[in-house]
Amino acid sequence: MSELLSYSAFANASELPIVRFRKGKQSWHDMDYIIEEMPVAITFNGVAYTVMMCTPNDLEDFVIGFSLSEGIIQHHRDIHNINISSGENGITVDVSVANRCLFNLKQKRRSLAGMTGCGICGEEKLESVCRSLTPLTTNTQFDICHLDGALNQLLLKQKLNQLTGSAHAAVYLDNNGQILAIFEDVGRHIALDKLVGYIHRHHLEGGAVLVTSRASFEMVQKVGVAGVEILFAISSATKMAVELAEKLNVTLLGYCRPGRADVYAHPERIFGMI
Repeated sequence: MSELLSYSAFANASELPIVRFRKGKQSWHDMDYIIEEMPVAITFNGVAYTVMMCTPNDLEDFVIGFSLSEGIIQHHRDIHNINISSGENGITVDVSVANRCLFNLKQKRRSLAGMTGCGICGEEKLESVCRSLTPLTTNTQFDICHLDGALNQLLLKQKLNQLTGSAHAAVYLDNNGQILAIFEDVGRHIALDKLVGYIHRHHLEGGAVLVTSRASFEMVQKVGVAGVEILFAISSATKMAVELAEKLNVTLLGYCRPGRADVYAHPERIFGMI
């Protein structure tokens, strides 16, 4: 959840009994916190669209970001209403969108089973994976000396991951490397969708996104949809992600660890020394 909102990691984890094994010690019974993972069914204007496995928090931001990433809506104001209801088998999110979005919905038929955090699984045609997006203009620069500070902040602010060891995070950094918003989820794509929704709702610009995962094709695409010019990833990038970053004029960095970072595309926005 965003740093601008109240947040309790305990609301998204359950304490369960386990048996621990450690070298040189007798096994013992203990309790541990396990991250919540729940099916979330999304419907648009009463029509079932997909089911995603995710951590059941910040679902309004998730649906906004997901709808933008899917190309169903062009602006968060295209969503008229979001109704969230819990049932025995999971959560249903009913989304009411503007009539002009109905054509996009008809063009984006998906299966009703999505793997954990994966936004591409369920696509029926290869063409629907690669969206046509306008390349970003260059208005942002980032002093790489701020990266280590951002990574240190991230370690402290990943409350759900500290509790469970199972959560990915997507954060928004200002141009001084300060974390303005952080979202955590069992799925890396869903954490980023939540952040994208938040970025659009709060009109954030001039900063960068940092994700605790590899930089895949879809992560670059989501950042492009959000209008963010710089993507930092903790792990490496895929070839398709680099190619898309070049095409969309997104600055893509991987292996962002204390004291190091590798730029794969558009290094002109990055300056300074770590």
